Amino acid sequence: MSRRFEFRYDRWVGWLMGLLAMGRRFSSIEVAGGEVVVRMGWAFRSRIPRSAVRSVAPDEGRVFGWGVHGWRGSWLVNGSSHGLVRIELDPKVRAWVCGVPVRLRVLRVSLVEPDALLAALR
Repeated sequence: MSRRFEFRYDRWVGWLMGLLAMGRRFSSIEVAGGEVVVRMGWAFRSRIPRSAVRSVAPDEGRVFGWGVHGWRGSWLVNGSSHGLVRIELDPKVRAWVCGVPVRLRVLRVSLVEPDALLAALR
């Protein structure tokens, strides 16, 4: 069974990211079969094997920006400072940021229904 989750966007952020082809129409998280597919338009994409998901939890960490940000394996993919979920991975998986391959160890995402994604990945 496949389940699709929407990124959460603040009003003005959603409008701006929509213009940049990173909005709702181009972005989602899909849990299907043995993988989690994460995509935010052209700026971020990854296919994560479910077996690589080591932990998933609500994320209360601070957010200082919106879009795709990260360094050294830890990436924030968001359109809001609310509804954040932290997904820890082991082993690291490949992701693409603006077409450049990166290694992904921690993924933080903002969701409309964070509790539903937590339940789907536990």
